Amino acid sequence: MKTRTVYSCQKCGYQSAKWLGKCPDCNSWNTLAEEVLPGRERSGELTAATTAPRPIVEVEAEPEDRFSCGIAELDRVLGGGIVAGSLVLIGGDPGIGKSTLMLQAMDRLSRRAGTVLYVSGEESARQTRMRGERLRVRAKELFILAENSLEKIVAHAHGMKPKAVVIDSIQTVFTAALESAPGTVSQVRESAGKLMMLAKGSGIPVFLVGHVTKDGSIAGPRVLEHMVDTVLYFEGDSGHPYRILRAIKNRYGSTNEIGVFQMNEEGLSEVANPSEFFLSERPLGVSGSVVSAAVEGSRPLLVELQALVTSSSYGVPRRTTIGVDHNRLALLVAVLEKKVGLSLAGQDIFLNVVGGVRLAEPATDLAMVAAVASSHLDRGIAPRTMVVGEVGLAGEVRAITQPETRVREAAKLGFTRCILPSGSAKQIRAGKLELIGVSSVAETLEHLFEAG
Repeated sequence: MKTRTVYSCQKCGYQSAKWLGKCPDCNSWNTLAEEVLPGRERSGELTAATTAPRPIVEVEAEPEDRFSCGIAELDRVLGGGIVAGSLVLIGGDPGIGKSTLMLQAMDRLSRRAGTVLYVSGEESARQTRMRGERLRVRAKELFILAENSLEKIVAHAHGMKPKAVVIDSIQTVFTAALESAPGTVSQVRESAGKLMMLAKGSGIPVFLVGHVTKDGSIAGPRVLEHMVDTVLYFEGDSGHPYRILRAIKNRYGSTNEIGVFQMNEEGLSEVANPSEFFLSERPLGVSGSVVSAAVEGSRPLLVELQALVTSSSYGVPRRTTIGVDHNRLALLVAVLEKKVGLSLAGQDIFLNVVGGVRLAEPATDLAMVAAVASSHLDRGIAPRTMVVGEVGLAGEVRAITQPETRVREAAKLGFTRCILPSGSAKQIRAGKLELIGVSSVAETLEHLFEAG
């Protein structure tokens, strides 16, 4: 069998017969590397089909075979537990806690279900044991394998028949069928393909730990994310103890769920009430601080938004955001100037979601407006007031989704007043929490600073 040489883009997987300085697919420079691939034998006849097409209503439906890993937050993000035969990819920045989470999860799973295989391609078995001692990992049926050869890993998995397999990390695994180095596009793609066949053929769930590049995407070809059933991203800031596990793709559940963890000396611990955790150090009675409610999947999350408005010493004022879209802030500042009359053209505006949470839904627009106005006017907002609502370009406040869920979470944490769109306020039964429905930004600011 003849071999052939191709040049593969190490970022997107594009292949070319000759070297190119710029990848024509993803427009990245100097990413094409030479790889030697085995040739394929040509066959004059097509292989006969072994299965015949059937109507979808005649295909036997089987219930999902799920089981818990012992960590409720991870089960939530996976859609209710681990699905037998699933292929899960976990990505995140270096040191964020991917290996820690997997080792803790497999320890608990092994205690519940039996044999689990943890394959470490970056550490020796002794190094993994040292890390396990710190995390108090003591399951007797959790087996550690320090191996990089894909063929040996698959052989051990077939022989042991474990309840789950973890590959840490997929970039260190290589197959002898290819001559290229581990971590290249062809090696990552081929290894993931063989592990997918292992998971689907044997029913063993396989977890792949993936490195992340500078731009935040999982290293290797994008086809890797298409091959797996679930893609999880571990988010967090090194300056904060919490970590957020978010589902980007999930064939067996919702992609809106998040899991919240706290990093401590003994590893990752679950945060049962994220809202209380994020608001624990909130300053009271200061200007520019407001609390809003975001919904991540089925979970309401109360977060604090802080704004700082100050006179600009530059010709062009700065608009800096952390945790929200920069363009969204520019839009809301324009609404404040046009519809309310606040003079913000010569002001530097800084907006931060405390704790490093990233907000994408428009339901927090009204809180952003309130925080900016509070800092500009130097007037504080009542500490037990929550603000939520979407803001339109005409200065109107639009209805939001799941208003009752957000209000219930606020009442649970001791808030006494909630400012929300009037259309949403009509859908909620008034309890101990005072509900104030507003229809415009100007009306919102009147209610906020009357009692401020």
